[in-house]
Amino acid sequence: MLLLVISLILFLGIHLTRVIAPGWRASVIAAKGERAWKLGYTLASIATLVLVVYAFGQARQVTGILYTPPVWIAHLSSLLMLVAMICLVASLMPPGHIATKTKHPMVLSVKIWALAHLLANGETSSVILFVAFLAWGVVLRIALKRRERNGELVRKPFVSARYDAAAVVIGTVVYLLFIWRLHVWLIGVQPLPI
Repeated sequence: MLLLVISLILFLGIHLTRVIAPGWRASVIAAKGERAWKLGYTLASIATLVLVVYAFGQARQVTGILYTPPVWIAHLSSLLMLVAMICLVASLMPPGHIATKTKHPMVLSVKIWALAHLLANGETSSVILFVAFLAWGVVLRIALKRRERNGELVRKPFVSARYDAAAVVIGTVVYLLFIWRLHVWLIGVQPLPI
């Protein structure tokens, strides 16, 4: 369990560098260049993500149960995941209404994903994992709001509603693929009770 906590601190810490160490980030970019920063950031992100996956797999083998959610929660969680998938896809496209109204659809997607899984999973290792990601999403959203207020960040303007339609269609297809088989293949867990 300790390895899981350490891996989450490393992975989520890397993804909060701009928030917790903006001066250090700026000095590394100034000294090494933005390309070198992005390469190092990418490699560190991949390495720590692999560590999180490994640590979570190990922790799941020895985890306790903090709570047992009722069966119907799996259906609520599943519905939340549909919204999370649509927000995730919307974040990867030019802005439509979904992206402009939610302001930061990828961060929102992570928060919904974490909340949905927190509702449906009461094992200690799962709670640690999903609370960490939910907290990360909240902290990042607050930081993004501050950066916007200070003029450091400008959101992209609305482009077209057709990107909303595409986000709904693609997000729904990805969601159905996860319900059908992908969640079992990738995670080893059936997302809905049979």
